[in-house]
Amino acid sequence: MALVIQQHSIASSSSLISKNHQFLTKFQSNELSQPKLKKHYSFCQPKASWQELAGVLVFSAIPFTAVKALANSPLGERLQKRVGLQKLTAVQLSVERRKLADIARYQSRWYGENRPRWLGPLPFEYPSHLRGQLPGDYGFDIAELAKDPNSLQKYYNFEILHARWAMLGALGALIPEILDLSGAFHFTEPVWWRVGYSKLKGDTLDYLGIPGLHLAGSQGIIVIAICQFLLMQVGPEYARYCGIEALEPLGIFLPGDINYPGGILFDPLNLAEDPVAFEELKVKEMKNGRLAMVAWLGFYIQAAYTGKGPIQNLVDHISDPFHNNLMSLLKSM
Repeated sequence: MALVIQQHSIASSSSLISKNHQFLTKFQSNELSQPKLKKHYSFCQPKASWQELAGVLVFSAIPFTAVKALANSPLGERLQKRVGLQKLTAVQLSVERRKLADIARYQSRWYGENRPRWLGPLPFEYPSHLRGQLPGDYGFDIAELAKDPNSLQKYYNFEILHARWAMLGALGALIPEILDLSGAFHFTEPVWWRVGYSKLKGDTLDYLGIPGLHLAGSQGIIVIAICQFLLMQVGPEYARYCGIEALEPLGIFLPGDINYPGGILFDPLNLAEDPVAFEELKVKEMKNGRLAMVAWLGFYIQAAYTGKGPIQNLVDHISDPFHNNLMSLLKSM
């Protein structure tokens, strides 16, 4: 019954594609320190031994080795057979959805030659290599770094990767301080930059204020930096290198692409079902991600000049906006 429904869906999609073929053809032609931070706090002050470092490296490899072990097991073989039986229909549906996405992108105001530009109504000769094919393309490339199509795609991949991490990081910097200032939950150190400062001094940090819950909190700053590097770079880039087919040995088919894999893991709410809404969501994600990256620049500057977290700075500004603002800060320097 499911196969019949899927075939009917394919037929309906094919009909819509044929009606919009003309549109498709046209579309395709250091740590931030306080002012009084002392110089004798060195970055190279790790407490971790080589055994701890080895443990971090092994722990980071567990997800990949676990996937490989399961793929080679009898259960993995059964899961692969199940995907093989369903993959033909799933691939056809995926192809049709991509064509519908192309149509939606061509008809959207956020893409193409008539999309909004970063200078708005002001006259400007925008780069010809930016044609509005990517989410968040406002024609900004004054240095022509992305003139090569491969470079453009590479920069886009990097930007969306950092945008997502910036949004997650901003959330992690704001929530502990909000909970601590509101009295809802007490953290040993709620201000984001002081956590790193504490580790530079060799302190041990308890996660969520729970005594003994250290994870990496008892290890040196070097080990924590390696953990972060592996998490932010090796993990996502490894997944990008392996491609969306990497989870098929586990019986999971991802119908999208590297940046938007889709499927039950990456799109549990089926937001990609509506191609028009999905193309606009891509733009919204990029806009919010860029805002998060700019916000982090503000977090750094605030921490360097006020020694406070972003929420405390906001509270101070609201309580006395005429004295606690950027201009008064610059005058006091």
